[in-house]
Amino acid sequence: MAANWGCAGVYRERSPPERSIHTESFDDFPGESLVTAVLTEGEGETTLVATLLYLSKEVRDAVIKSGMEHGAAESYDKLAEMLATAEDSGISAGVQVG
Repeated sequence: MAANWGCAGVYRERSPPERSIHTESFDDFPGESLVTAVLTEGEGETTLVATLLYLSKEVRDAVIKSGMEHGAAESYDKLAEMLATAEDSGISAGVQVG
């Protein structure tokens, strides 16, 4: 059974469609991280690079130990599937930050 975690964050910079910077904090983890997401396009493909900056090595290590990267990888895989399905259907898929 998957765990349910509360989370919060604030956008610090939005430069659609190329870049966003936001904070993330999760229940049961101290402090918050700073996430920089950069989208680049080349040869018909879009690449997302997300860089997370933690307040300390201890917080980073706690996140790694929690296994959260597996959930993140699964979410990105599902996003890729959704976008591929939309493209195959002729639907214009886009991501919009509210």
